[in-house]
Amino acid sequence: MATSDSKTYKVLVIGDASTGKTSLTHRYLTGIFVDSVRLTIGVDFFSKRIKRNNERIKLQIWDFGGEERYRFLLPTYSKGANGALILYDITRQRTVQTIPEYVKIVREAAGDIPILLIGSKIDLEEYREVTRDFGINIAKSNSLSSFVEISSKDNINVDETFDTLIDLIMS
Repeated sequence: MATSDSKTYKVLVIGDASTGKTSLTHRYLTGIFVDSVRLTIGVDFFSKRIKRNNERIKLQIWDFGGEERYRFLLPTYSKGANGALILYDITRQRTVQTIPEYVKIVREAAGDIPILLIGSKIDLEEYREVTRDFGINIAKSNSLSSFVEISSKDNINVDETFDTLIDLIMS
């Protein structure tokens, strides 16, 4: 079976350190939740082949280290991206502060691509510092394509997040 007729989409997964980017990526790729994920050093690359609307698609998923010392890599890797997921941790208010910076970097390098804002770790509701409404308002004020809250641990909205992004990329 030739794969030359499949489309390739480059997806960025970005956000501050320990917001759940690698857990989300692993859950989506393998269906398994990895609790103690090591810090991503620089950038990790993954791919997944899917079928969508009778089209074969290869997703290239670029999982960025969230520490500030790796942010200089983002503009270069953002070039040619078709979509992005920006994560923040609902239990840590400070993880929303860098969202405008991430949006600016991606928009400057990749243009007006679909960007979803993701509030992660909703399984830790009792420690919530960022309300759902606040997340929605951040998405609106940064002109993002969509907003969703997820739990990689409990597998809530994981596949739906990627499905939404793929639909936006394809439309």
